[in-house]
Amino acid sequence: MRYKVTKAIFPVAGLGTRFLPATKSIPKEILTLVDRPLIQYAIDEARAAGITEFVFVTSRGKSALEDYFDRAPELESALKEKNKSELLTLLEATNMESGAIAYVRQNQALGLGHAVWCARHLIGDEPFAVILPDDVITGEEPCLKQMVEAYAELGGNMVAAMEVATDKASAYGILDVPPSVSRCLPVRGMVEKPAAGTAPSNLAIIGRYILTPQVLRNLDGQQRGAGGEIQLTDAIAQEIRNSDNVHGYRFSGQRFDCGSKAGYLQATVAFALSRPDLRDELEAYLQELLATRQAAQ
Repeated sequence: MRYKVTKAIFPVAGLGTRFLPATKSIPKEILTLVDRPLIQYAIDEARAAGITEFVFVTSRGKSALEDYFDRAPELESALKEKNKSELLTLLEATNMESGAIAYVRQNQALGLGHAVWCARHLIGDEPFAVILPDDVITGEEPCLKQMVEAYAELGGNMVAAMEVATDKASAYGILDVPPSVSRCLPVRGMVEKPAAGTAPSNLAIIGRYILTPQVLRNLDGQQRGAGGEIQLTDAIAQEIRNSDNVHGYRFSGQRFDCGSKAGYLQATVAFALSRPDLRDELEAYLQELLATRQAAQ
């Protein structure tokens, strides 16, 4: 029997040091792309894929993240009194049903593998998704939904993958896969942040996973790997060796690395330009800015 994927883990315990001083007082996941926080994009993608149970792995200083998904009675009342129905509708999309979100604490920064392992008791014996909110992915069909549909046919474990430039491979987990143009590829191995020139391919692991409970059991005995952290890729690699049931999924869409300042700015511009209410004014400004820079050169 193959279970449906209805649970997702959101590792959000990081300190967000690359965005200091902004993240001194607010979680990085609350930073906004236009007018929606990063975490909202992740939640919406999960909902579109059929996820109904959301597990947040948090740490100290994340109370604003928890409050974001709670009701705001005073704000709702004020909007009702002013007949701002459109804003009320937007607000309702941020509310989660009681019990839909569970929070567990990661009290030591031991890496992504450890963060996922912290949620093991809430996952039980079912497959589950992992979504990294830093990776914002746009496309005609949400990335996780694409993966859930592929998982329904293949089962096992699945990691999202995209092609990266050879000189950028050392910044990613890289898949060892046979040459193919297929969406789904059997994974022969994976290397976390390979040294320059040693990457087995140019297919990088991106922050979307569908995993079996065995991966959590593999994490029970994991030692620290690359960067001195407990790596999720090490536990998945163990499944390749033991069960040969890992696939890379070459998703359709564009990924923005919102864990970096440059990627975050790129996403902000791209999302704003996709909005009819913002496009014309922003596009005119960017064209004027570019013309001014070119004239100055």
